Amino acid sequence: MFEEAQLDERSSNGPLPPAYPVAGGRPPQPDGDRVPCPPRSARAPVTRRQYAYGLVIAVVVLLLVVVGVLR
Repeated sequence: MFEEAQLDERSSNGPLPPAYPVAGGRPPQPDGDRVPCPPRSARAPVTRRQYAYGLVIAVVVLLLVVVGVLR
């Protein structure tokens, strides 16, 4: 009923088969680990409120650690 697809196998130590472009497909990506993408925007500087939140959380965690050690 269904035809089995035949895969072209290669030996485990042989070279990879060549790649061919697909008609109507996307253009190929460049080799390597760099893929073109939009540039990143610069990060906003940390505000005083963010510093205050971080300081409050650090103090609470420190107090919880001290209480846990002293118990």
